[in-house]
This record gives sequence, C-alpha cells and structure tokens, in this order.
Amino acid sequence: MRTQIDVVLPCLDEAAALPGVLNALPPGYRAIVVDNGSRDGSPEVAARHGARVVREPRRGYGAAVHTGLEAAGTELVCVLDADGSFDPAELPALVAPVAAGTADLAVGRRRPVSAGAWPWHARAGTALVAALLRQRGVPLRDLSPIRVARRESLLALGVTDRAFGYPLELMIRAAAAGWRIHEHDVRYAPRAAGTKSKVSGSVRGTVRATRDFLTVLRSVDGRR
Repeated sequence: MRTQIDVVLPCLDEAAALPGVLNALPPGYRAIVVDNGSRDGSPEVAARHGARVVREPRRGYGAAVHTGLEAAGTELVCVLDADGSFDPAELPALVAPVAAGTADLAVGRRRPVSAGAWPWHARAGTALVAALLRQRGVPLRDLSPIRVARRESLLALGVTDRAFGYPLELMIRAAAAGWRIHEHDVRYAPRAAGTKSKVSGSVRGTVRATRDFLTVLRSVDGRR
C-alpha cells in the first residue's frame, strides 16, 4: 500500500496556476490548498481539481503554512508554492532522505531554467540571507519554499513568524535543534501566466521580504 503524503500549498490568487500544479502531483501526494484571501476564485479551482481547501484569513505566508501543517494528517508533509514555478515531480527526491531517516529536513536549492525565472533582486536578497545563515552554521545556499519534514517535528519547533520570515525562522530553529538538513537541486521555472509573485514579482516585495528575514535573524536565538 502506497504511503500518503500531504502537500501544503499556501495560496493567494493562484487560480491560473493551480490546475497545472495539482494535476502534476505524483500518485499518493494529496493537496491541501490553504487560501489566504484570494479574490480570483482560487479556492473553487482547487476544489474542482481534487484538493482539500482550508482557509486562513490572517494574511501572511507563515500563517498559511502553519494552518496547512495543522490541517495535515500524514507523518511526512511537503510544502510547495502554488504558482507553478516548481515541478511537483521533484517532491519524491526530497521526500526520500527524510523517509529513509538520513535527513530531518529536505529543502530545494533553486536552479533557474531560464534567465527570467528568478529576477536579479530576488536572487540577490536570497544570497544575502543564505550567507548570513551560513555564518550561523546553517548549511544552505538557498531559502526556497519547497521542503519536506515530519509534521509533528515541524510543529514542535515552535516557529512563531507568520509572514515572510517563516522559512528563515524554521531553518534557524531546525539547525539549533540539531536537525540534519539536506539541500537538493530543483528546477525553478517562471510562474504560471496570470499570477504574480508577492516577493520576487517586484523590487518592493523583495525588499519587504528581506526586511522580514533580517528581523528574524536579529530576534531568533539560533544557539543549541
């Protein structure tokens, strides 16, 4: 019998991307679309394509992910953007080391498939944050929104950020807890037409996210 794995997809106005993302999920991977206040019919599109839809009225990436983790019911949980920039077929490669017990957290390192997939300002902001993480002993080259871990362990970390700083706080707390973090190259494509990134879609969005990251770096204790 195939093991089921829940996939949490935080969603804000991703109706144009959802059909492709949901239809590409590998067998045994079940979608939980956490709607974060969409106005484009995303919840209805997600439901029509077989996803479980959960609503989180508090705006923020971290709020949506946390609600999705609480709603999940499988031992292993994936988190994946709903914008079509990641291929869901990459998920089993991230699941494998966690399922085998050789990693506690598997994350993707983005490898753009085209020049326009990852704008310069978003790449520069991520490089800065990743360098600061490595100074704190967190072995990452990227801070991407595709990852896999055990649900109960994730919730037990006690991540409190509910905005863009969520993944950064997660990595700091995981490293401080002695987690084995595995980084795996994944393809990174342009978002689906008709959607817009809340971070990399503009310089303003990237600056806002980087500001949230730096706030987390200053406030979260990464000591073991």
